[in-house]
Amino acid sequence: MPRILGYDRQPGADRTGGSIARRSRRDILLAAAAAGTAALPRFSHAQGGAPPKPDRIVVNASGGSMTSNLRRFYFSEYERQHGIRVVDTSPVDFGKLRAMVASGNPEWTVTEIGGQDAMRAVELNLLEPIDISIVDLSGFPAMARQSHIYVGATSSTALGYRTDAFPDGSHPKGWAEFWDVRRFPGARSLRNHPVDNLEFALLADGVALDKIYPIDMDRAFRKLDEIRPHIAVWWTTGAQPAQMLVDREVVLASGWNGRFFELTRRGAPVNTDFTGGSLKTSAWGIPRGTRNAYWGQQLFRTMTNPRLQAAYATELSYAGLNPQTISFVPEDIRPLLPAAPANLAKQFWMDLAWWTENGARAQERWNRWMLQR
Repeated sequence: MPRILGYDRQPGADRTGGSIARRSRRDILLAAAAAGTAALPRFSHAQGGAPPKPDRIVVNASGGSMTSNLRRFYFSEYERQHGIRVVDTSPVDFGKLRAMVASGNPEWTVTEIGGQDAMRAVELNLLEPIDISIVDLSGFPAMARQSHIYVGATSSTALGYRTDAFPDGSHPKGWAEFWDVRRFPGARSLRNHPVDNLEFALLADGVALDKIYPIDMDRAFRKLDEIRPHIAVWWTTGAQPAQMLVDREVVLASGWNGRFFELTRRGAPVNTDFTGGSLKTSAWGIPRGTRNAYWGQQLFRTMTNPRLQAAYATELSYAGLNPQTISFVPEDIRPLLPAAPANLAKQFWMDLAWWTENGARAQERWNRWMLQR
């Protein structure tokens, strides 16, 4: 998936080895998405004087399987609609974005922007504003209606668990129960990083979802002291918690929902509980001064299409925030998506502004706390 606002990109998976049945469903979803976008009105010169079409636009993205899926679900449809080829480059590079804008001639038409860099890009005036006459965000939640950032999808750091260790829905639901080692025994894993863990600790200590920020670090670390003896592994890469669950090293773990989604889809005894999950969003922008900004806006317009977002979400679990999207997702997939309405309601949006201001201080304190082991 695109890089996530919150320090890390959540890798997807290459499904080229999927079953015939699964490929058939993908083909059906893609066909339905194409049928839906075929009915979209196209902008003409008479409607507002669209600039001449270039032969290509350049999209800077994360690369790998994520870019492959962006091409399958979005870029190919854009090319079909507009007759403009999408050339992708990687990796995402904030320093290069700054240098391009300073030069006055950015080669990228659109770029992903990761972590805290999205806020910095806006503050430094590196991006064109989103043209809401083209990119209609009127029905989107407030989180997705940003002036210079297009929010492509949402993901979550959530609670993964082995279903055979907690049969019949008896698994922990939320972080207070994750902390309850008497009712829910077994080895656990959390990330070796203050992001998310401070929030989870506050939720475990009874703080309401809408009262997490500003984070009371003293209170959070006191609560982390309680769970620390029961953490078998402090994970450092996105693949670790999912693999530890599969290998029975742990029965509970925080982790990126996309990793758990993959296991559930494959039939592994792993599932996700989104209670108290930490929501992040992917970020895209149009570099200020790029030659084909109008056609970058049109790419964002394509990416708002709910049928395309549904096809992308069904494959990767990262759903766009068009409120109509979930209605096009197969019913068996909806409970596995962080953007499903029932799941959204019990999660919180990570406050990137707080982490931008306090992240270094939180990291220093985390490092000292880890050394106390």
